[in-house]
Amino acid sequence: MRAWSSPDLPDPAGLPPAPSVRIHDTATGALATTDPAGGTARMYVCGITPYDATHLGHAATYVAFDLLNRAWRAAGLDVRYVQNVTDVDDPLLERADATGVDWVELAERETELFRADMAALRVLPPAEYVGAVESIPLVVELVQQLRDRGFVYDVDGDLYFAVHSDPRFGQVSGLDEERMVALFGERGGDPDRPGKKHPLDCLLWQAERPGEPAWDTDLGRGRPGWHVECSAIALTNLGEAFDVQGGGSDLIFPHHEMSASEAQAAFTGLTFAQAYAHVGMVGYDGEKMSKSKGNLVLVSKLREAGVDPMAIRLALLRHHYRGDWEWTDADLSSAEDLLATLREAVAAGAGAPTAPVVEKVHAALASDLDAPTAVTALRDWAWATREGDRSEDGAGDVVRRLADASLGLLL
Repeated sequence: MRAWSSPDLPDPAGLPPAPSVRIHDTATGALATTDPAGGTARMYVCGITPYDATHLGHAATYVAFDLLNRAWRAAGLDVRYVQNVTDVDDPLLERADATGVDWVELAERETELFRADMAALRVLPPAEYVGAVESIPLVVELVQQLRDRGFVYDVDGDLYFAVHSDPRFGQVSGLDEERMVALFGERGGDPDRPGKKHPLDCLLWQAERPGEPAWDTDLGRGRPGWHVECSAIALTNLGEAFDVQGGGSDLIFPHHEMSASEAQAAFTGLTFAQAYAHVGMVGYDGEKMSKSKGNLVLVSKLREAGVDPMAIRLALLRHHYRGDWEWTDADLSSAEDLLATLREAVAAGAGAPTAPVVEKVHAALASDLDAPTAVTALRDWAWATREGDRSEDGAGDVVRRLADASLGLLL
């Protein structure tokens, strides 16, 4: 599957290298230094299920991990970034059925809209953008490996993974079993299904259902479960112990917990990811923004209304990625005003000294992607320039390249 087009990255000449990045690891609750061996940082971020358009909760997630991608690059690292698309799953099939649209057509349409939104927001594309359907052979291979080790069982033709086969199950989320069972039921799991050996055991392969898509494989005719899709894609494209597994905080459990355990149970001694990073939920009208609730602010609709995508991105950057927050019209209005101020300052050419702002932006992003502090540093520089400090020739060009390289802002 193709990704979206990449924005041009600015020439780093004249910008000093950024420090190593530390990011909050959900599994340990502490900052983890992401200093990979070999000079290449590896990141997997869970992608969309393409049954509706990109809302600001999605955008906040992918902008956050775009910051990590850019911070790694600013520190002199190469980056291998992989993202999936769950282009066959129950929510997609249900939406297609409800709207009378072919499920393949729906998935392709919404995936293309997502690409357009990401390109507009200047999110760097993944090196590998991988669909679930094209990954079925990878999933089959991983399920067979788990079955060969005795960790898979059959329930009426469906194949389940015994999650406690992985001694480290539970270490990503740190939740107790009672809470896990409750969340599993709320987030697409089936803890009460008769025939399961444990309520938390998760679906690996679903046998064909009447009227639903299915593929002929060595596991029988059917389609993949959700969690194993990401296990297989990540291991194939990044290898074991890759640096960061990322996504929204609603994926901590069950998705990231179970993806990790499936991979770790399949191969003795394997570690799935070194660190797990999660983005807070974006609310609107007093509730978490979600497709199921229908309280969505869509990136595409804002763009169609003439909103500058850089104002959308700037509004997102003014909230720390790990915090929950609520979108308001004031967020966008304030971001538009600040964007105008920044553009006016960089257009002036000469401006306030740039060494302090470069240092502050790099330091902020290296410390758990603190974009709000980085944005404040840009704002303070712009204010100083507007108030008449034009002591450095070419300052505007330096800050323009800094904002682009580190924050993805086109000024």
